[in-house]
Amino acid sequence: NLLKGFRAPCLRQCSLGRRHPGAVASPEPMAARFATWGARQGLKSPLGALAAGSACAAGSLCDRRVVRLDSQQYATNLKPHHVATWQDGSAGLVAERQINKVLNPIALEFPGLNFLNPDELVMGHIIMNDSKAAHRASALKNGCVRGNVCRDIYWEPKEVKAAIVTCGGLCPGLNSIIREVTNTLWHQYGVRNILGIQGGYNGLSDPEEYPPVRLNTEIVREIHHKGGSVLKAGRGGFDAKKICDKLEEQGINMLFTVGGDGTQGAAHQLYEEAKNRGLKISIVGVPKSIDNDILYFDKTFGFDSAVESACGCIRNAWVEATSCNKGVGIVKLMGRDAGFVAMNAALSSTIVDLVLVPEVKVSMEDIKKHVDATLKRKNFVVVAVAEGAGQELVATGEKDATGHTIYGDIGTHLRDEINRHLKPVGGRSFYIDPSYIIRSCAISPNDYIYCARLARDAVHTAMRGYTGVVVGPIHNVIVVIPSVLIAAGKRTISVKSSAWQSCVQSCKMPAALTGLGKPGTKRESEPELSEARKPQQSWTEWLSRRPSANGQWLGAVVAAETK
Repeated sequence: NLLKGFRAPCLRQCSLGRRHPGAVASPEPMAARFATWGARQGLKSPLGALAAGSACAAGSLCDRRVVRLDSQQYATNLKPHHVATWQDGSAGLVAERQINKVLNPIALEFPGLNFLNPDELVMGHIIMNDSKAAHRASALKNGCVRGNVCRDIYWEPKEVKAAIVTCGGLCPGLNSIIREVTNTLWHQYGVRNILGIQGGYNGLSDPEEYPPVRLNTEIVREIHHKGGSVLKAGRGGFDAKKICDKLEEQGINMLFTVGGDGTQGAAHQLYEEAKNRGLKISIVGVPKSIDNDILYFDKTFGFDSAVESACGCIRNAWVEATSCNKGVGIVKLMGRDAGFVAMNAALSSTIVDLVLVPEVKVSMEDIKKHVDATLKRKNFVVVAVAEGAGQELVATGEKDATGHTIYGDIGTHLRDEINRHLKPVGGRSFYIDPSYIIRSCAISPNDYIYCARLARDAVHTAMRGYTGVVVGPIHNVIVVIPSVLIAAGKRTISVKSSAWQSCVQSCKMPAALTGLGKPGTKRESEPELSEARKPQQSWTEWLSRRPSANGQWLGAVVAAETK
């Protein structure tokens, strides 16, 4: 009623996304006017505050509309991603208290347990006067729904038949995810029909060739002590229509997809197909990447274990380099489009003098100058290089059958160039390529705790009825994000980040090798998603036109991962 009495036409126009001639541009002036108006009307303080607060809310809505972002691009737009509301065309937050009518069995066993409010939000932008505000992802502007346990759920546990699939390459922690998803379903929800899909999407599209494994607590009890995946992670085999047919035949109504941005992009297509045919199924992703290049989330599981393994290789290179005159130890680490493994291994080992990452272009002349200066200072050098770094020096100009660029071997190139450079002065290099060693190791204890958090919250999220989403941490709190946003690109190192700048300082690297203030440096590839989806476009069609980190259209990336 208060709103009706003060510039109602202005508010109505703002709510429609149009600027009224008398519209207030920002919430603060509007709030002030309400407070003044309330005082003139003789309203008591609480009502004046309510008026001001209402003005702020209206002003915030006006601001969002003026930006002209497609509301469906926000992480809070989860109505299309809940099986109770995904067909009605509505947008926004899900009213779980009204929709989810099943009492969580955990509430019966542990009545004193703290349950989330289903509308709890984790704000994506938490820094005031942010120096990097222009680079923050707009999709997180309104926050993200927390992905933990709630008192009321959508699915009746005794009617759930769940499946878990691991796709793409190996990563430390796959078995931990499998174990904790199984244990959470079994012990906390009483679900007894749990299938492990073998061979990635191949097992979903062709279960006769790749028969599923029936999982229980006995089978998964000790699998976390070994690396790899007991379900034999695999690439290829994705066919949304065929997979939906097989899911329907087997009565599977809950699917957990463990994989990278390509896997989650495929999972989004699967969600779209299920939605189109009215197949009620919760599809929840757990993002996986040894390179830690998943958008929006703090980090991926297994990354810390891979960094720990990489540190061992760096120490070996340090031993070699310090055991001879003018020795240079070179370690090539995983990181095709993002150098997080190399950067974090350098930071944690503290013995690296040069880090080369894909995000920063370098010249061999600058590398040689730094090697010479470091040898002069302490008579040895340790180098950590990501596999995708320095491609301007070793570019092949070729592509593989799936459309991926064939990268040149920067590690051997660096080794040979350093050897030629140092031979006249009696120096040499020692080259170590651990390759798959860092991804096949067993998971570390802290990483296991993280895997367990992800797995449990993936199950809780699925039980709440969400579908076509992934779970992961933002500011160390597990949240729910539509998988279409995760699949929209890859995260890369920002040269303006405190982590990279700390790495530069720790390694005593010169400015020419850091990208700081250097023209031509690659920019962080976190997408703003400002290009609105046209009404006639499906999400899959829109997604297929989003560029990936290496310049390909994302449709090609998804096809490469799944075919």
